[in-house]
Amino acid sequence: MDVHVECAPGLEAEPEPRRLQLGGTTLEVAEILDRWLAPGHRYFKLRAGDGGLYIVRHEAATGAWQITFYRDPQSPETPDRWPGRRS
Repeated sequence: MDVHVECAPGLEAEPEPRRLQLGGTTLEVAEILDRWLAPGHRYFKLRAGDGGLYIVRHEAATGAWQITFYRDPQSPETPDRWPGRRS
């Protein structure tokens, strides 16, 4: 799912998500839980102001953002099964 992401400087002045815009809804990023690099992409696992867990991917070549994972805040959490989790 495509999403518009507003960023601000974060660690080492690298842009980090601060707001997600999904259609007519704007969600504040409450917490960045993890971040990692993959060839051609940067990923962020975050919790938004709606309590949902999101993983968003930024494609370096085009600047496009996508939501690659979403967990409803009403779903039971199973941290050992979150995508991208590093031990």
